[in-house]
Amino acid sequence: MNINRLFSDNSYLESQIKFFMNNKQIKKIEPNPELVASHIQKAKHNLGFFKLNEKYEEYKDWQIVALYYSLYHASLALITNRGYSSKNHYATIILLIKEYSISKDEAELINELSISQSEAQMYTNLKKDRHDASYSTETKFTKKTVKNYQREVIGFINKTEEILEQ
Repeated sequence: MNINRLFSDNSYLESQIKFFMNNKQIKKIEPNPELVASHIQKAKHNLGFFKLNEKYEEYKDWQIVALYYSLYHASLALITNRGYSSKNHYATIILLIKEYSISKDEAELINELSISQSEAQMYTNLKKDRHDASYSTETKFTKKTVKNYQREVIGFINKTEEILEQ
C-alpha cells in the first residue's frame, strides 16, 4: 500500500474507492449510531484481551493480533460514522484517508482530530505484522514493538472517540 500516493494523489484515492465499491467491498449505508458504538466496544474489548495477556511475553504474536483488531474496529467505527461499510482492510484505510484526512490549513486548526499520514502508515504496518503474527511460523516481535503499537493503538482509539463526539 502506497500511503504517500493515497495522501498526495486524490484521483488515485478516488479510483481505489471506486474499485472497492464496484467489487462490493465498500458500501454506502444509512447512519447507524448503534453500529458505531458496537465497533468502539469491540475495539475496547480487543484491547482488554491484549491487556490481560500483556504479561505473557511468549505470546507477542497474539498481542499484535489483538492490537490490530482493536485498531481495525476503531477504524470501522469511524467509517461507519461517515456512512460506509467495508469488507476489506485496505478499503477501510482508504476510506479513513478520504473521510478524515485534512489539508495543512485545517490541520493547524484541528490537528488532533484528523487521521494523519503517520497513523495511516501505523495502520498499514500493524496490518502487515498482524498477518505475519497470524500466519508465520516465526515469533519475531520484540517487547518494544508490542509496547509501541500498544501506545499508538490506545492513542488512535482515544482520538476516534474524540472525533465521534464532535
